[in-house]
Amino acid sequence: MGHIIKKEPEHAILCAVSLPGQDEHTERSVEELGRLAETAGAIVVDKLIQSRENIHPKHYFGTGKLNILGALAQEHDVDVLIFDDELSPSQQRNLEIEFPGFKIVDRSALILDIFTLHARTREAKTQVQLAEAEYLLPRLAKKWTHLERQAGGIGMRGGPGETQIEIDRRLLRDRIKKLKIDLAKISVQLDTKRKSRSRRFNVALVGYTNSGKSTLMNYFAGSSVEVEDQLFKTLDTTVRRVQMDKSHTIYLSDTVGFIQKLPHQLVASFRSTLKEAESADLLLKLIDISDPNFKEHMETIDGVLKEFNIPEKKFITVFNKTDAVENIDDIKFTKREHPDSFCISAKRGIGIEKLREAILKRIDESSFVHYFYVDPAEGKLIADLHKFGEVLESQFVEDKIKFKVFLEGSVYDALKKRYKL
Repeated sequence: MGHIIKKEPEHAILCAVSLPGQDEHTERSVEELGRLAETAGAIVVDKLIQSRENIHPKHYFGTGKLNILGALAQEHDVDVLIFDDELSPSQQRNLEIEFPGFKIVDRSALILDIFTLHARTREAKTQVQLAEAEYLLPRLAKKWTHLERQAGGIGMRGGPGETQIEIDRRLLRDRIKKLKIDLAKISVQLDTKRKSRSRRFNVALVGYTNSGKSTLMNYFAGSSVEVEDQLFKTLDTTVRRVQMDKSHTIYLSDTVGFIQKLPHQLVASFRSTLKEAESADLLLKLIDISDPNFKEHMETIDGVLKEFNIPEKKFITVFNKTDAVENIDDIKFTKREHPDSFCISAKRGIGIEKLREAILKRIDESSFVHYFYVDPAEGKLIADLHKFGEVLESQFVEDKIKFKVFLEGSVYDALKKRYKL
């Protein structure tokens, strides 16, 4: 897929259809589409929204709006027409015929383009390549050729009865199959890494893209994860070992951000990225309270995470960017609606120490922290506590040693059985 970003920024018009009762939602969606376009390097010069009962099955817009769009495109001398919904393959072809010389891009292609630009790790790159291939397969036309070079297709020539489009489709299907195999292998390797971290408490940051997850991670970890005011600026999952206080160490992971209308190809292929959230002992659900659409963002996050069947007790809701809210009463009202939440500013360090205390409390309340009263002569048990767990504290209590130990549940059960505790 060709990137929107060039050495010289491309100029774009945003296009959207507003269905009955969806005017406000469509405005917010188009605003987000504009930010996505800017992240990809485009300059948005205009937008065109049509209110319709349904999206036109052939051209997305009706005839009148198509004529207006053509006039606007000529007037602004734009390069790209960006549509807020995923276009069907036939809509894509019809629009390309209707507007020759202009690049036709839908929301899915735009997001895939941004992901391609920002993928750094082998996992993320493979996920994006798979999503791109699945997006392209139903859209193949004769202009897409030489896919054999992408698929490593030496010797992969079609028989004499095959047309070029049939060859391209077969090559693309073979590529999808190979990428799925590669991704499955990477997933196994990452599962092994996650298991190696299971002896410590794992906290995952989840939230809408640009909600301040990387900033909060930098505050806790003292690291320098890239932070920039762009959607999907950080794509790969980042994991840091964080010393929360003298006796508590956690692994803190920053997952890929959520967004409305995420392409279904990415929902499927990025499932392994979200496994960090699924396997975490605690999730910090980060919300940008300064965004006027933050309630809608909360619904988006909850909707995506719901399929993972994560119990509510594993969440702490955190409203970030309180310093950017003009009316303090808005914060108070939100706090009343969500009494167990925390209001912070990760950028300014406001309210984070209370959040730290809440995380420490969750660690101590979890089934992972256990107390053992051990006879000093039981050297083997003491050695196993150090070997299989993390000894948080130890002190003499009368003739015994009291150990406070962080242990994985299955290890605790095994030690109880072995030593008849």
